[in-house]
This record gives sequence, C-alpha cells and structure tokens, in this order.
Amino acid sequence: MPYQSPVTNHQSPRTSLRSALRDAIAQLEREKVPSAALAAELLLMHTLGQDRAWLYAHPEHELDPAAREKYFSSIARRASGVPTQHLTGHQEFWGLDFEVTPDVLIPRPESEHVIEVALERLGISSAGADSPRRRAEFRIADVGTGSGCIAIALAHELPAAHIVATDISHAALEIARRNAARHNVGSRIEFIECNLLEALLHQSPATSHQSPHYDLIASNPPYIARHEAAALPREVRDHEPESALYGGETGTEMYAPLISQAAKLLKPCGILVLELGHESAAHVSRLLDTPEWIDVALANDLAGIARVASAQRSSN
Repeated sequence: MPYQSPVTNHQSPRTSLRSALRDAIAQLEREKVPSAALAAELLLMHTLGQDRAWLYAHPEHELDPAAREKYFSSIARRASGVPTQHLTGHQEFWGLDFEVTPDVLIPRPESEHVIEVALERLGISSAGADSPRRRAEFRIADVGTGSGCIAIALAHELPAAHIVATDISHAALEIARRNAARHNVGSRIEFIECNLLEALLHQSPATSHQSPHYDLIASNPPYIARHEAAALPREVRDHEPESALYGGETGTEMYAPLISQAAKLLKPCGILVLELGHESAAHVSRLLDTPEWIDVALANDLAGIARVASAQRSSN
C-alpha cells in the first residue's frame, strides 16, 4: 500500500488535538526526529497560538481544516530536517524569547553558561537587584552576536550597561536589532558589522560614544571543525549559517585572534569569557597562559564538559 502523508490522511472534518498530536509524533518518530513529542507540541502550540497548558486542557478540541493543513505541513517540514525553531521563528534563551531565522545560530541552553560565568566574574551573581554593582555602567562587547542573545541577556541583567555587539553577517545583525527592540534594550546596544573585534580596535572616543576599553568581552565564537560537517545533525549542517558554525579546519582558529584583540581592548582587570568547542579547552588555556592574563578558569556544563573559559586582563 503506498505511503500517504498525514496531511492526506487527516482530511476528515473531525480531528481532535489528541489525535493530531499522536499522529504527528508518530510521523516524526518514523523519520527519527529527535525530541519528536516536544517538536509536535511546539508546532501545534505555534499553529493554534496557544500554550501547552491549553493544549492539554482541551484534548478533544477539533482542528478546523485550515489549522489541520497548516499543522501537518509544518510537521512534514520538521520531518524533512527543518529545525523546529525555524518553523516557529522563536527560541527561548535566559528566560527571554528570541526571534530566530536561518540567518542566525539557534541559541543553545549551553550558551547560558557564558552569561552565568560573566555575571559571576563581574561580581554580580550574588548581588541583589538593587545592588550598586548590578547597576554599574559596565562597558561590554559581545563578539559574534548572531541573534543577539548574549548581548541582550547581559543588558537585561545589567540595566546600566552599555554594550557593543559585533557580527560579520549583516542579516544576523538585523535579527539582533529586532530582538533588542523587542526586549527594550536597543538604546543600550550598538550593533557593528565586522569580523571579531576589528572595528573596535580602530575606534576612539572621538568616533564612538563607547569607550575604547571594556570591562567585559564575551563570545560564543564559531568552533566546529570543517571536517566534522558530515557528522553534524542535518538540522544543524543543512539549516544553520556556516559562518556561525565553522571555526576553521580544526575548529579552534577563531580563538587566537579573538584573545589577542581582547587583550588590547579590555581595561586592566577586565574579564574575557569564551564559550568552548568540543575538546578546545586545552588549546584555549594555552593561549591564555601568557603574562597578559591572570586568574584563568574553566567552567563545566551539566554534562561535566568544559564549556566556558574565562580570564582577567592583568594590570601590567
């Protein structure tokens, strides 16, 4: 018997949420889509404009033909490898909702460790909401901002901070600007199109409202090796921007120039925070083992993998 897609199978006028969700999960599982149940739920929530609690409170609610067609069309696209976030246009990061498109890297939960380490190294993590330290006018740079998630999360946590966010992609910066406006921090973030920190190295107080020296530089740089592309999940390899994924043939090529540039831009005792790629901790630690850096530290993620490197600019 020839295969029929769920869109064809579900043309009856009566399809409950329960049955639609069950059939969608089954289709995604047949295509070995990871987290099939979660993807099916999120796409149904997106289709109906409802939250998860509403779905499970109304299992017998009937999908009208237009909603049914839209839902199973999105399920078919997810089954083909399109990321759920590209179908909904959204991803949560640090408790904030971000617009995402194929022009930006989808924010990962692991990158929240960058925020945690940055706040800890700035002495903020234990400070109260009204602490003078939290409300200090920190100058921060976010390198390779993508969707803007790191810059915006830091702006959200530090209400007096002034932030520069750089990216080599003009399209990514447009998404980041929209996300900053969405979270009402756009007036405190300057978006600059450049590679790494190059444009900031040539700024001066006369050409920018930002000081040329920073309290914190943070980055989630591209760190996947080119030769690892074939091993990536299709959702990543085929749908996320190459410029945000690949850090050269070994995946570590971005770290040396980034660390060198950060040393020139950080204030004495300023903090550098870098997300680490797979097995890059030793390489980055060696790059930071110079007189320019002190108090080098590695922070592990929940799986016990070194995820973030941080260091303080020496006062020399």
